[in-house]
Amino acid sequence: MSAVILESSLAHYEALGRGKPLLFLHGWLGSWRYWVPTMVALSSSYRAYALDFWGFGDSDKNRTRYSIDSYVAQVALFMQQMGLPRLPLVGHGLGGIVALHFAERYPEQVEQVLLSNVPFTTENMNRTLLGFNGGDNPAARILGRRLNDYQEVALEAAKTDGDAVVSTLRSAAQEDLESLLEDLEIPVMLLYGSQDPLIQVPADEVMEELAENVNVLLLEGVQHFPMLEDPSRFTRLVLNFLIHRDNWDAIALKSEWRRRMR
Repeated sequence: MSAVILESSLAHYEALGRGKPLLFLHGWLGSWRYWVPTMVALSSSYRAYALDFWGFGDSDKNRTRYSIDSYVAQVALFMQQMGLPRLPLVGHGLGGIVALHFAERYPEQVEQVLLSNVPFTTENMNRTLLGFNGGDNPAARILGRRLNDYQEVALEAAKTDGDAVVSTLRSAAQEDLESLLEDLEIPVMLLYGSQDPLIQVPADEVMEELAENVNVLLLEGVQHFPMLEDPSRFTRLVLNFLIHRDNWDAIALKSEWRRRMR
């Protein structure tokens, strides 16, 4: 296990591969662990880091640090202590919101952002997620039979402090991600699962207002965990985005685009 001390609190992370660095940020229903298939697939060309937010995985449990602002600060401190240069961010759910705030606050530190299953508004968040109380974790129901292939993911999710989930969900419900996106000039790709029971795809009128540097992909047949449900397709999209940045035609198949600038 790898860890660093950030402002007197232990922050767990894992790193894999050699090459250009990139940072993965997990969501509400897990930890660094569910990034493993993607990290392994990219390891020949990238040095992939995956960080556990405070209250998740093996990072310290401290209620005073359970906020989106605290997680943005955690990422900044982590990158500083690890000596990481400007890099791409990949965030899922909560991690996507943190990535957006970090990119807006530290634009010189971020090259591009890939956001998976990120809620734009409270209306995009299913009551199952909003009603999470730290007990039953919806991840097991979503993964279903696939959970047998990812027992370690389930065990990691069980380490989550429910207070961290509840606190950040309340904050997320007040977020205005459209305004955050408007402030970013770097390439941003949004991924959504067509069958996600927790996060709804943004409405067409919302996507029509997005700037040219932001595009949306819809993954057919995928629910809330594309990195586990369809790891090969997810990895292909991540890799293509890292290589081609804002050359949208080179990143994905035409059938996968939900919204693309002409």
